[in-house]
Amino acid sequence: MRPNSQALKHKLSHDSEREFGGTLGAVCIPIFLPLTVLFLICLSRSPEASLFQWPPPLPSADQLWDPLAPVLLLGWFALHAVIYLMPLGKVSEGLVLRDGTRLKYPINGFHGLCISGVFLMLLLGLGAPLGYLFELLLPLAVCAIAVSFLFSIYLYIRSFWAPSHALALGGNTGNPLYDFFIGRELNPRIGDFDLKYFCELRPGLIGWVVINLGMLMKEVELRGSPSLAMILVNSFQLLYVADALWNEEAVLTTMDIVHDGFGFMLVFGDLAWVPFTYGLQAAFLVVHPQTLSSLKAAAIIWLKMNNEPFFCIGYYIFRQSNSQKNQFRRDPTHPSVTRLETIATATGKRLLVSGWWGLVRHPNYLGDLLMALAWSLPCGFSYLLPYFYVIYFTVLLIHREARDERQCRAKYGLAWDTYCRRVPYRIFPYIY
Repeated sequence: MRPNSQALKHKLSHDSEREFGGTLGAVCIPIFLPLTVLFLICLSRSPEASLFQWPPPLPSADQLWDPLAPVLLLGWFALHAVIYLMPLGKVSEGLVLRDGTRLKYPINGFHGLCISGVFLMLLLGLGAPLGYLFELLLPLAVCAIAVSFLFSIYLYIRSFWAPSHALALGGNTGNPLYDFFIGRELNPRIGDFDLKYFCELRPGLIGWVVINLGMLMKEVELRGSPSLAMILVNSFQLLYVADALWNEEAVLTTMDIVHDGFGFMLVFGDLAWVPFTYGLQAAFLVVHPQTLSSLKAAAIIWLKMNNEPFFCIGYYIFRQSNSQKNQFRRDPTHPSVTRLETIATATGKRLLVSGWWGLVRHPNYLGDLLMALAWSLPCGFSYLLPYFYVIYFTVLLIHREARDERQCRAKYGLAWDTYCRRVPYRIFPYIY
């Protein structure tokens, strides 16, 4: 049996070597993505706000550094680490690991959001200038990028003391550059504190909401009240984050937790990319507000009336499909999924071919993209920059779907081919 398992391990490692461009991607992505974060922030506050502006606006050294930034960032991480350890909410088990065990996770991320909200309201009541986050945006991003590199180095080094069954197969290739990027250890923990799970939905995701609130307060400082577009962006993105944390348990069955090692790719994505690029619309609106002319006011109201059902449709598809998948993975005998049609596989598992998962192979991605488009529309159509997230997210989800396709084909074989014939469209019905 040992030669077969070694061959499987080699195959998975070889397959993953091609992901994200292999070694070349592992070298280029940690250089260019941090620069992209800083580039987008600078563009959002430039008058032109053009993605094709060249040379790009370069910030001065004093714009990149503020001694308050690392204090706030590390304090924010510490606050959520304390909340993570508090006996709030329930404890849930993850999926079965290769050694047959199941890790336990505290489901209290929504509590963290609520406690953060109360804390922010207290700060506002005490007159704290939350609008100053606009000036701190670049220094905070620089600190988050630095923390991402340092944390990733720590994770890579500590992974050499982890047992072999605790390593992610796709991150144990022997190529140090690629393994550092993709992550060697699957579930690195300090005691019961799961580092990957903590970063996945806590400091970065909730930090995104806080940054948005800071942009709203900056607009209040500049103009006396927030614009309708700013309120829409804040509301849509707050609902998105609140939903993710309310349904936090569902993340335990996702690719990030189940398959991917915890390396620079996820660390940077969780701690720097999400909070500083997903909320780009709010930062953009501070410098490029909607004017209050009658025509444009009517256009904003029209967008509001049309965005809300658009957002709701996307949210409904996203939530219902994710809930259906999570319930099926955890308990295929549950009444809500027993009526759904499935295909048997050689592994003993079954594939859903009805319900949302009979429409397209990834209906949750479709819902996610509809919501992303909805919260970009309030920024109007004069600039491409607010739609960067939609463009990037489309590319990301198509690439993620391709990764999932390769893994499922290797895992399920002929059953996956049968599933693909039954459900031919991947994300967009009748298109792709």
